[in-house]
Formats: sequence, structure tokens, C-alpha cells
Amino acid sequence: MPAHRSARLPQRESSSAPTATESPVPEDLLTVDEVCAKLRVTRSTFNDWRAKRCAPPCVRLPNRQLRFRRSALERWLASHEEASA
Repeated sequence: MPAHRSARLPQRESSSAPTATESPVPEDLLTVDEVCAKLRVTRSTFNDWRAKRCAPPCVRLPNRQLRFRRSALERWLASHEEASA
């Protein structure tokens, strides 16, 4: 009887599974720490802004973490620009 060899087909790369260099969160969403770093404020200052409802708009994920759309953050920053004197 001839021995049957199983042919291994190349595995397809799944576009939904993140690779080692990709983040599982879409690139346009920023974490609280990333927003604080971008704005150069401490986490406690940012939390105070959120409590006063003057922080940029955010998205609450199902795991209750906050994310900020890069475009919304840019609009929020533009709305807080002051005219030069």
C-alpha cells in the first residue's frame, strides 16, 4: 500500500487578527495616556476636565475603557484656540 502524504496548504493570514506590530485598537483611536501625553497634562488634570465635562469627547468600549478619536481630539483642540491679541 502506498503511504499517503498529507499536503500542507499554506495558511492564509487573517486580516482580523493583529500581528506583533499591530495594535488591536484601530489607529485612529487614542488611549487616555496617549491623549494626556499629546496634551502634556497629567492624568489627574485630565480626569478633572472629564469631571467638569470640558474634556474632548470619548468612546467607551465594552470593557469600559475610554478611547478618543484622533479627529475629535483635533476638532476639540481647534475649538479651544484663542485669537491672538
